Parts: sequence; C-alpha cells; structure tokens
Amino acid sequence: MRLAIFARFAKGRAMQTNQPITVAALYRFAVIADPAALRDALDALCKAQGIKGTLLVAREGINGTIAGSAQGIARVVDFIRAQPDCADVDVKYSGTAEMPFYRMKVRIKREIVTMGEPDIDPRASVGTYVSPQDWNALIADPETIVIDTRNDYEVEVGTFERAIDPHTRTFRDFPAWFRAERERLLGEGKAPKVAMFCTGGIRCEKSTAFLKAEGVEEVFHLKGGILKYLEEVPPSQSLWHGECFVFDERVAVGHGLVQGSHVLCRACRRPVSEEGRKSHLYEDGVSCAACHHERTDEQRASARERDRQEKLARARGVAHIGAVQNAG
Repeated sequence: MRLAIFARFAKGRAMQTNQPITVAALYRFAVIADPAALRDALDALCKAQGIKGTLLVAREGINGTIAGSAQGIARVVDFIRAQPDCADVDVKYSGTAEMPFYRMKVRIKREIVTMGEPDIDPRASVGTYVSPQDWNALIADPETIVIDTRNDYEVEVGTFERAIDPHTRTFRDFPAWFRAERERLLGEGKAPKVAMFCTGGIRCEKSTAFLKAEGVEEVFHLKGGILKYLEEVPPSQSLWHGECFVFDERVAVGHGLVQGSHVLCRACRRPVSEEGRKSHLYEDGVSCAACHHERTDEQRASARERDRQEKLARARGVAHIGAVQNAG
C-alpha cells in the first residue's frame, strides 16, 4: 500500500553534483492534514531509495535534511512537492564524499522548528526576504540591527559581521531573550530595521513572524539562510566569518558548501574547532573542553570503550549499533 502511494513519483529529476552523495536540506510551512500518513509514506519511500537523514512532520509543515543518491533524493523531493501546498518547498542541495547520516528517521512533532509560541504562523505574516546578493548592503547599514537567531554553539563556529549573539541554548529561548532585550535593542523613536538569519531559513520564518507580532514593522531575513549565502556569494565579497554548523556528520561547511575543519564531540554533540582539539580536555570520542566537566570518570570510561568499539566496527566495514543509537 505504501509503495503504491509513491510509485508514481519514482521518476524524479536528479540533482547533479560533483560528489557521490547528494544532501538536501528542506522545509515548508503548510497544513498537513494527516501527519501520521505522510510520515509512513516518507519513511517507506526514503528507505526504498536508500536515503538517510531526518525528516520532521507536523501539522504546520515538514522540515529536515536527507542524503543519498541524486536520483533517490530527487524522487523524495518530487513526492514532497506533490503534497498539498508543498510545491514550493524550499530545498538547498550540496554534495559530500561520504554519507553524513547513520540512519533514516521520520518523526512527528508538534512544531517543525520548536519556538514554543503557538500563535505564531509564518504562513500569515513573515519578514521581508532578502537575497544573498542584497544581504551585504542591508547588514552593512549602521541603521540595521543584525541578529543571529541560532544557538550559542552554532554562533561560535561562525557568524556575520555586526551580528548580535543572543547566547540562547535553544530556539525556544529566543522569544524571552528578545522581550528582555527589546528596549536596549530598539530604543526610542523611529523603529530601526531588523535583519535576522539562520542556517537554512526556517528559524527565521518564525523569528521574523514573532517580531512582527511584537509590533516591529521593518523585519528582514536572509532568503535560503546562511547555506544559500555561502553557496552563492564568493569569499572575496563575503561578510561571513568562520564556518556554518550543520546538523549532520559534516559538522560544518564553508564557502561553496565544502566541508569545514570542525569535528563533532561524540559526548555532547558540540562542534570542536582545530584549536579546541589542542586542549588537554579534548579526547576524540570521549570529551571536549565544553563538556569535560559535565561527565564523570565512569562516563568518560564508557565513552572511551564505545568509541573503541565503533572504530573497530568501521575498520571491519560494518555499522556499530552503539554508533547508530547515539547519532544525533
């Protein structure tokens, strides 16, 4: 039955990249009448095509990142585009040499990006989209307040010039941060322009809708997010500094969406820079400077053994069960 649901989408348009694995980051705010049915169909289709990654389905839409062959990704994207009000799903493609995910997960959530503000609907009101080519002029304007809507560990990896870091641990913290800082940020008199950005654009759909609901009129956000900017704007013209954290085994990417220099701490899932790996608190597969104090000696010993088993499994060319279970 599930195969019948997506069989007619089996001849998708392949995305061509110079890498054997195609990665697609996608989202769409749309009314999903039956999230469970869509979850089941997507799960079956992705597994049939050998696709791995994570997709989140909620009544407000779909969000996620998946990876696989160009043909397999095209078939999944075509299936999503065929859903009601999903023809314009936002998709950003990149390529990588190795599969960046351990398995395929399709999950039902209350929100496809969790903000915790149930009255915010990006389909009803959202900020003004700004193309990557026009972004530099906007954020270079001293009258523009530039806000990075991502979490603290993401901002540490890289951000735009003049961007304010809210130091939030989760996106759910953003509304409280803005309300607490509103007077300092906006001041009195003429309302300033506010420009916000995030990894792929989805968080800004909600953050700009939230600011407009809070009475801020001139709100802008980077269309396609940082990923689209890094894809289209050459380094010589860029106002981006560092790398962009991504939620897969690539960890971070730079201009041209090439894999960056960061690695993932297996204990806390935080990104670790080249400099961070020089710390005496960093141990591959066990801990980093950010989480060393959060773990006991027993926990580090357990992580050390798990890492040893995972490396042995990779050497034998098989998947280690612990690695799959601990994948983010």
